[in-house]
Amino acid sequence: MGIIVVNLDVMLAKRKMSVTELSEKLGITMANVSILKNGKAKAIKFSTLEKICEVLDCQPGDILEYKK
Repeated sequence: MGIIVVNLDVMLAKRKMSVTELSEKLGITMANVSILKNGKAKAIKFSTLEKICEVLDCQPGDILEYKK
């Protein structure tokens, strides 16, 4: 069985943005952004993914990756 890897830290580094700044722009807590960033999230709402892509100017595939 594979896993979904969240590469949020990579996109944050590319955009030179902090977790704090991202959480403020998304309107979600730093704790929730950290859970996503550390790959501890069990699920993500499409609306949250859409906001992340909008703020970071990226595609969902830039953030989410499937690994076997």
